Amino acid sequence: MRYFSMEPEVAGELGDRSRIRHVDGRLQVDRLHYEFHGWLGDCLVESTPCFIVTKEAESALLSASATGIRFDPVEVSRSETFDELQLDCRLPAFTWLVVDGRAGRDDFGIGADLILIVSEHALKILRQVGLTHALIKLLPKK
Repeated sequence: MRYFSMEPEVAGELGDRSRIRHVDGRLQVDRLHYEFHGWLGDCLVESTPCFIVTKEAESALLSASATGIRFDPVEVSRSETFDELQLDCRLPAFTWLVVDGRAGRDDFGIGADLILIVSEHALKILRQVGLTHALIKLLPKK
């Protein structure tokens, strides 16, 4: 199976109602609030170290039995900038995509450089539901 590194659109940031702590030198997010500053329409967006997906993408990934992920609730809000620049944009429902798989083995994993690693299977699903702005690179075979 082929694997890809992926850098999704950064459409916002961790909001002030997120609960974040440091564990072993890494950020641990226990509650996620994602504040949008703009959105180009992709089903997957990020703000390191978190990823969120549309409910449509969640459903597609669950139906395809994608591995290395689970879903948790996310609070989503819009910044003043978002409202000024994208006044007519209606955000769909989102869910927190928690990546807990092994990179290069599961459909989703996090590489050593904190980059999202996805299988060809997972990438196909995401593209079907709307992924056009992410930076995607084929990884060399091991």
